[in-house]
Amino acid sequence: MINSGSLSTGQTILWVYIVFLVVGGLMGFLKAGSKVSLYVSVGFAAALAICAAGLFPHSWQAAIWLQALLLLVFVWRLVKTRKFMPAGMMLIATILALAFENLLHR
Repeated sequence: MINSGSLSTGQTILWVYIVFLVVGGLMGFLKAGSKVSLYVSVGFAAALAICAAGLFPHSWQAAIWLQALLLLVFVWRLVKTRKFMPAGMMLIATILALAFENLLHR
């Protein structure tokens, strides 16, 4: 993917999502002291960054599966807390990222 020397629009969306994911985890840590939010967001961001960089075959499919897993996590958190922030916002961000990435990757 990155071998071409420039990022595709789908890759750009994925990189923006990665930054958004890390910022969200950092905010969860700073505001609520949630180490789990920070660790999980950084872990998923690292895995998605490897996918975005195209470092192994089928990176794009792996990124989709990772985001689908995050989608389930955010749905579960939204149902559990019944609070829009942060789970609802991240749920919407994940849906939009998946939709745009898939539309642009085809």
